[in-house]
Amino acid sequence: QVQLVESGGGLVQPEGSLRLSCAASGGIFSIYSMGWYRQAPGKQRELVAGITSRGSTNYADSVKGRFTIARDNAENTVYLQMNSLKPEDTAVYYCNAHLIWGASINDYWGRGTQVTVSA
Repeated sequence: QVQLVESGGGLVQPEGSLRLSCAASGGIFSIYSMGWYRQAPGKQRELVAGITSRGSTNYADSVKGRFTIARDNAENTVYLQMNSLKPEDTAVYYCNAHLIWGASINDYWGRGTQVTVSA
């Protein structure tokens, strides 16, 4: 069982920056693909950025060039650096750990951290 704890959210002005962190415990962090998702009020949860166990990354078109995902396997932590934030980035951001092991698909979620972009 993997536990995920997000931190780093808060209130920021447009064009500002935040760095989210997700600390993992209870599993072999390095073998999991990690992702950041977000959910705005009245909207479905969407993938923001993902990073595989080998370090390959992918981003939603809406955040390309502004957000960067990174992982530190020694610290069991995944980060999301968010720059040039826009009001439409306002959402609860969730950390996800994903692993396909044989016929088993495992997904774990954190409780989320609120990001509010407003003047």
